[in-house]
Amino acid sequence: MKINLSPRFKRSYQRLSPHLREDFDEKIIIFAKNPYHPTLKTHKLKGRLQECLAFYLKDGYRVLFEFSGTNTVDLLEVGPHGIYKRFRR
Repeated sequence: MKINLSPRFKRSYQRLSPHLREDFDEKIIIFAKNPYHPTLKTHKLKGRLQECLAFYLKDGYRVLFEFSGTNTVDLLEVGPHGIYKRFRR
């Protein structure tokens, strides 16, 4: 699976604490093999973000992403649950 990182995702990743970065680094390996692995708790979003999905990190943080092709995923942002409210395309 090809994983693209948006500029917004890269900035938000850099702001994460070291323990959240470590959690992301572990989970992205699982995600690359199976985006719907049960430990990720991947879920489809509703409302204006209905074309996006998210998976969980520690401490209530989420990784917002979307499929842009058969084997391609775009990581859009990472942050606390509030990213759903402030995320704009």
